[in-house]
Amino acid sequence: MEDSFLFNYFAVLLIALVLVLVPLAIRVVPQQQGWIVERLGKFHSVLEPGLNFIIPLIDRVAYKHSLKEIPLDTEAQVCITKDNTQLTVDGLLYFQVTDPKLASYGTSNYVQAISQLAQTSLRSVIGQMELDKTFEEREEINSQVVRAIDEAAHNWGVKVLRYEIKDLTPPAEILRAMQQQITAEREKRALIAASEGKKQEAINLAEGQRAALIAQSEGEKQSAINRAEGEARSIEAVAAAQAEAIRIVAEATAKEGGMVAVNLQVAEKYVEAFANVAKQGNTLIVPANLGDMASLIASAMNIVKAEK
Repeated sequence: MEDSFLFNYFAVLLIALVLVLVPLAIRVVPQQQGWIVERLGKFHSVLEPGLNFIIPLIDRVAYKHSLKEIPLDTEAQVCITKDNTQLTVDGLLYFQVTDPKLASYGTSNYVQAISQLAQTSLRSVIGQMELDKTFEEREEINSQVVRAIDEAAHNWGVKVLRYEIKDLTPPAEILRAMQQQITAEREKRALIAASEGKKQEAINLAEGQRAALIAQSEGEKQSAINRAEGEARSIEAVAAAQAEAIRIVAEATAKEGGMVAVNLQVAEKYVEAFANVAKQGNTLIVPANLGDMASLIASAMNIVKAEK
């Protein structure tokens, strides 16, 4: 009976011990985390994500690190630029634990260490720049801060990914001066734009007037050419008509009785012209040689009679 009792006692004790120790031996590490295991106070291993086993009472999980990218908001601080101007600067630092062992034993507090180093590096970088450059070269400031921190953070098992300046705030007096400068610059650009517009307007007007004058002169030139061509054709037509008339008269004169008809027509024209002259005004116009007049009329009458 005693042996049976002792056996049952030890069996129950063993089961209880197993039930107590098994949970202590099993460690389930979440994704993107690294756990540091110390064995009897000394670094032993890094538990990877998933199911892991340790020796209870001998091993213990000393540190737990997140391997995700971590944003760290650095405190605002006053920096002095190269031209002795104060700037209040704050930023955001992004880092990631890459070596859990170094992050555990490289420094007592790597978060505080990189935060202080970021502020120190930022003051150093801004101290090498003038005020205007700090606003223009934010990317360069960020890059220099990252390089300066990353060199030291490597020994802490931390990788500095990037640094972003959130705000650069100069004193109120500097802000007012900058605002006045910006206003003056904008007014200057507005005046230049207005003058350029007037200049372009004057050029356009001059070009338009020049084109109009050229078009007008071309029109007048073409009109003169057209008139000249019309007059030339008219003269040609009149000359052709006169030549044709002369040719016809010449042909008629060469025929029988042609000269008689010519003499008769000349006599009629002479009498008609004299009659028209005599009608002008109240003065009676009499030919100087009435004998010529009478002989001309007589000749004309003789021609008429002869024709009859």
